[in-house]
Amino acid sequence: MPRLAEDNRWLDAAASIATRSRALSAPNPAVGAIIVKDGIVVGRGWTAAGGRPHAEAIALEQAGEAARGATLYVTLEPCAHHSERGPACADIVTEAAPARVVIGCGDPDPRTNGRGIAKLRQAGIAVELIDHAASCESLAGFLTRQVEGRPHVTLKLAVSADGFIGPLSGEPVTITGEAARAHVHRQRALSEAIVVGGATLRNDAPRLDVRLPGLEDRSPRRFVLTRGKAPEGWGKLSSPQAIRGLLPMQHVYVEGGAATANAFLEAELVDCLHVYCADHELGDGIPAYGALGPAPDGAAPPGFTCVDQRRIGGDRLFTYRPD
Repeated sequence: MPRLAEDNRWLDAAASIATRSRALSAPNPAVGAIIVKDGIVVGRGWTAAGGRPHAEAIALEQAGEAARGATLYVTLEPCAHHSERGPACADIVTEAAPARVVIGCGDPDPRTNGRGIAKLRQAGIAVELIDHAASCESLAGFLTRQVEGRPHVTLKLAVSADGFIGPLSGEPVTITGEAARAHVHRQRALSEAIVVGGATLRNDAPRLDVRLPGLEDRSPRRFVLTRGKAPEGWGKLSSPQAIRGLLPMQHVYVEGGAATANAFLEAELVDCLHVYCADHELGDGIPAYGALGPAPDGAAPPGFTCVDQRRIGGDRLFTYRPD
């Protein structure tokens, strides 16, 4: 296998295991690291809950002496700054003396931002920085926080085939099937905060927790978008822009309803749009995007491009990114 293809394959694997610490690693990024020697994995790690130890430290401890002369694949540039909570990963990696370090994404944190790579190269370690899509995707929350100064926002909507989220009466209805709903619970578990509008809270009294076996303790904090008071146990966002006040959170999951979806879309604060589309129609109802209209066949509003679509049970999931 050509080296670039092999590097991408191992970085894909590192990005996959990084997901295990998403939301748990805050305020630190969820990083994945894999150490390979002679085609065999000798160490792997992902950022621990609370942010320490880092992924590289865990993988290197697991590998021990086998790390010497091996290749370290890591989704984010090893940090170069010292902390009261632990040493810089660039120093730990240097001491372990792998032959190569392959990095999927540079670190925009000014305390590192190229300094980690420079330290490794000064120690005689070969370093390759690859623009690796899966690594960047796994770090989307961290990168958005560092670059945009706010958490990464995923907007989720469940719609009928003709693009409505429910009947005009506002009566709660089940749009999608059990498999799609389970997938939503997984997405909740990957977020630190979840947001709904005041009407959704009043009409549906949603629990917004995670009800998947083994993940019940990963329910995000609940927030309501309202100009009024938030009920006990809920946080309040007075506007979509108020998500900046949720820092250092990295992932916010917005579940609607239509007015809330419209507000975040109009504010251009949606980084990822998930539309779960059922096969049945309602005939009429509340347009998915509020004033921006319905989402027939799971279509996005203007300004978004579909990057993935798949079947989940009897429903379809469309993933969109801003143009």
